[in-house]
Amino acid sequence: MKRLLLETKWGANSLIALYISILSGIVVALQYDAAHPFYSATSIDLLIPFGAFWRSLHFYSSQIFFLLSAVHLVAILVEAPDRLSLWKWMWLMASMPVALLLLFTGYVLRADATGESAGLIAENICLAIPLVGSLVNSVLFAISEEGMKRVYANHVIGLVVLWLVFAWDHLRRYKVQIAEHGWLVLAILAVPLALNAPMEPMKAVPLLLVAALSFLQVNRTWGRRARRFTLGWLIFYLAVTLLALTR
Repeated sequence: MKRLLLETKWGANSLIALYISILSGIVVALQYDAAHPFYSATSIDLLIPFGAFWRSLHFYSSQIFFLLSAVHLVAILVEAPDRLSLWKWMWLMASMPVALLLLFTGYVLRADATGESAGLIAENICLAIPLVGSLVNSVLFAISEEGMKRVYANHVIGLVVLWLVFAWDHLRRYKVQIAEHGWLVLAILAVPLALNAPMEPMKAVPLLLVAALSFLQVNRTWGRRARRFTLGWLIFYLAVTLLALTR
């Protein structure tokens, strides 16, 4: 196990995953609309040629990059912890939470049921920080005031620049030939072909709909109300779907 950890080129592999993440991220970003995050994200899957593949490729390659980077960091610590100065170690370690925050903001930008909830939770956690909570939230999220605009700007620019500041001194030392990592590239490309990136539908009063459906066969006042509610919900769902498809 230790031999595998030390002999595998985890750093080079993580860079390959990073290149694929950046390329697929550019494709996705060109189609994304921060003003209508959920509908643009779902429209990428439905309307853009190979959109589901590109979104899934960006999702999984980003996850793989982070995991390989973490293993690379552990391998260096095991093999030669004194290889870098304390200052450079601090900068490299600082790049990891920034990379994790990049993954999280991408998760929030889906704006589906889970992503939207995660964003609101993160915003409230920031606001709960004493003294500087409002400033931290304003810099990172500000979802309640600006929707996904601040999160999107941080995901494609702010956090990327910050990560490069921490990691650039380490990155500039290495040159990676993609041709030497053909199997890894094929493996990463195969993942989105087998697994779509997660996307949960907006949960517009689903529990009420289930309750209404249970009363549909009741021949009294509740039955009539349930039928009206169910019909109204279906019309609303159809309208939202058409809106997403026409964007």
